Order: sequence, then structure tokens, then C-alpha cells
Amino acid sequence: MTFRWYGDKDNVAIEKIAQIPVIDGIVSAVYDVPAGEVWPEESIARLKAVCENNGLKFEVVESVPVHEDIKMGAEGRDRLIENYCENVRRLAKYGVKVICYNFMPVFDWLRSEMARPLADGSNSLAYDEETVLSLNPLTSELSLPGWDESYTKEELKNLLIRYKEIDEEKLWENLRYFLSKVIPVCEQMGVKMAIHPDDPPWGIFGLPRIITTQKNLERFLNMIPSVNNGVTFCIGSFGADPNNDLISMINTAKGRIHFAHLRNIKYTGERSFQESAHPTECGSLDMFGIVKALVDSGFDGYVRPDHGRMIWGETGKYGYGLYDRALGAMYLYGLFEAVQKMKDNK
Repeated sequence: MTFRWYGDKDNVAIEKIAQIPVIDGIVSAVYDVPAGEVWPEESIARLKAVCENNGLKFEVVESVPVHEDIKMGAEGRDRLIENYCENVRRLAKYGVKVICYNFMPVFDWLRSEMARPLADGSNSLAYDEETVLSLNPLTSELSLPGWDESYTKEELKNLLIRYKEIDEEKLWENLRYFLSKVIPVCEQMGVKMAIHPDDPPWGIFGLPRIITTQKNLERFLNMIPSVNNGVTFCIGSFGADPNNDLISMINTAKGRIHFAHLRNIKYTGERSFQESAHPTECGSLDMFGIVKALVDSGFDGYVRPDHGRMIWGETGKYGYGLYDRALGAMYLYGLFEAVQKMKDNK
């Protein structure tokens, strides 16, 4: 069981994370280096030392960002891919075993509301398709957690224009090229890549998205059939589409799920949802069934409680407060313990 931490600038102190009984490790990254560049070894070493000084392991990185020129197959991508491979080597040197990344063009995970109130007085992230479709990313004042406002309006405009030439098939081709260079290095260094599904799992603003459905998951896994080429199984991302059978998808990815992001969501309309507390009864996803499917499939990778509500008056990075994620970690640990003991006692 791990916990996401955004480093020294995080509102949540690592000392408090260490007090959650079931947490073994920290999931973090070097956040002050631009995408496509090599991470300094001293930054990696310092991050590892901070974790270990608090009794926590540092074995999962989320994430090593993939530069947009790699996703677009632009000139100069080979240099950027070699930088990525060097980051894999350096992280392996300091004990990292899994790298979570995504191949979403321009935008990372996207929500239309950061703090929609819930009936109990807490608030959480929400996505409303109608609201999103009404936005123009070239003119709207977008504030996107996960995207971190990484581009100026002019940079964003140029990217969207360039992506008009990239359809889903071209994006698949560019992903294959990227992984064909990176996975052999991962195999050599003992590092597993774990792609994060698109969140939400459908196209936005005319941009292609490909890690979205069971069919596409199968295509991804078959594209480079190496155990080092795996998945971050984020149930809140795949599960945003009620047509996705999460249990079946877990079985499809058996042996290739290296990292699991577990959170619940509640459907509020067509392609619309709000994030809820983690227990099954609080949302639309069967958390017990999902955990059981993971255990039954032999999953022994890393888990983290994903986005949490803001509760008890806490403020900070939306989705990444301490209290609700700590509650989620305890709930998830209890599910895993119970399911594993049920399996062992059969």
C-alpha cells in the first residue's frame, strides 16, 4: 500500500503519511525538471532518502512525463526517448521498480469542477460532459489539476493545431515506437512500465485517446508482449465509462498490472460522474468485486488510494488531501486482507 506525495511543496507532510498504519511506500517524482529532460541523480537520491528517513520505501515513480514531441512522433523524438531511457537507468539505480506514465495528448486527467459539494458537507472532483464540451481550451480559463497549467495559451494553441494531424492510429504508432526503445532498457534494468489509462476514457477537444476500453487494453498488451510493458489499473479512469467491465479487464491484464489506483465514483449522467468516498456503497463501482478480481488474478503489485474528498475542513491540492485518502487506504487494506484470507482458507 502506497501513498502519492508531491514532495516538499505538498500540503500533506510526509511525516503524517508515515502515521497511516498500512502505508509501506511513497509514490512521487522529480517535479522541477521539464518533460523530456534527464533527472539529476542528486534529486532522485534526496527523494529516496526523505522517504526512507520516514520509514517508507520509494519504489514507484508517478510519473516520468512523456514529452509531447514523442507522442506526436516529431523530429527530435529520439533524443527525448534516450533521455527517458536514461531516467529509467537512474531510477533503477536508486531502487525504483515501477514507473507510471501516460500517453494522453496535451491534457492529463480532466475535471469540470474541483470542489462539487456532497450531501455530507464534503466536496470532491466532478466531471460533467456538457460543461466540458462548452469550453474552448483556446479561450476558456481552464484550471486543470494533473495538467498543472503546463502551457501558456500560445503554447496550448500551437499544440492543438499540431495534433490535428494526429489521429488514433498515428498515436498508436508513436506509442509503439516509444515503447520499442524503452522496454528493452526496462528489461535490462528490472523496471516495469505501467501505462495509466486515459481519464476520462474518451476523446476530449478533438484529441485522440487510446487507453480507454478492453479492446484497446488488449491491443496495448499485445503490441509489446513483455511483462515489463504493463498497466496502471486505475478503476476511476476505466470505470468512468460504465460500458467497461472492470472485472473482465483485470482478467485481460492478468500478470501485467503493476500498479493499481483504487477509488470510487458515482455516475451522475451520460459521461458524467463525481468522485465519492472509497467504499462500494458510496459510489457506482463494486470495490469488493474489483479487489477480489485483483487477488484472484494473482496481482501482487503496488496499490494506492486514489483521489479523495476534502473532508473535516481540509484544504489543499484537490483530490490529494490527507484525511479521506487515509480512510481509503485503511478500507482498501481491509478488503485485500479479507479477500486474501478467504482465498487462503478455501
